[in-house]
Amino acid sequence: MKDDQRPDTDELERAAEQIEAPLASLIGDYEESGAGQMARAPGIFLLPNLLTSAALFCGFYAIIAGMQGDFYSGSVAILAAMVFDGLDGRVARLTRTSSAFGAQYDSLSDMVSFGVAPALLTFNWALTGLGKIGWVAAFVYAACAALRLARFNAHMESDDKTNFTGLASPAAAATATSLVWMGQTHGWAGPTLDWVHALLLAALGFLMISRFPYSSFKSIAFDRRVPFVRMLLVVALLGLIALDPPVAIWGLSMIYALSGPVQHLRNNQLVPREGDADHAKTDLH
Repeated sequence: MKDDQRPDTDELERAAEQIEAPLASLIGDYEESGAGQMARAPGIFLLPNLLTSAALFCGFYAIIAGMQGDFYSGSVAILAAMVFDGLDGRVARLTRTSSAFGAQYDSLSDMVSFGVAPALLTFNWALTGLGKIGWVAAFVYAACAALRLARFNAHMESDDKTNFTGLASPAAAATATSLVWMGQTHGWAGPTLDWVHALLLAALGFLMISRFPYSSFKSIAFDRRVPFVRMLLVVALLGLIALDPPVAIWGLSMIYALSGPVQHLRNNQLVPREGDADHAKTDLH
């Protein structure tokens, strides 16, 4: 059976090459050389970049949906982009298909899905009535997302693997987007809430470019045993989200967004105490 299917596969590959040849002559190909490798590897890995493209599509669709007034679909699309964004990196690591091209493509996709899309979605939902303050708040958020991603790329090799420096752009997007979803679902709108959206966008922008430490959750291993109670907590959390998804997602996102400043304050309180202890030991001598 396999021998009978192989000629058909070869014919499909040859047909694909004939179709791709004219396009390749126009746009060229991508070549990447790994560290310590003399030969260059042409082409890009399909699976992780396909997931990144799905995240980019969701972000672009969220922008279009916000422009058309469909804020529910726009909010869900950004949250779906978070799922694809989380999958592409894990798939690349599991299949050993990580590449410099994939990292840059993922960063550009994040800028659209978690930088521009949440800013425009929030602007179209609540900030149009604030005039210049509204679009300035949206721009500040988008600009801070770009700065956050640029800093992450510049220090990708040296940053701590267990913590992020500054709020990650997907988490910031979830906080802003879930508030729009919550307002759309429960009918929460008004001049006061418009100012809340503007202040939240500016605050999230500041948190993204801050030096506050945030857990990256990369140390969580899904292939090891955990206590039975922990599984019950996960089920309870899923049930809580199912009761009211926008409220639950916004609440969890806010807790995570505030965890950085809280952790920063705790670290600053521990450092003086350790310094006082060292000083006391020195005085004893």
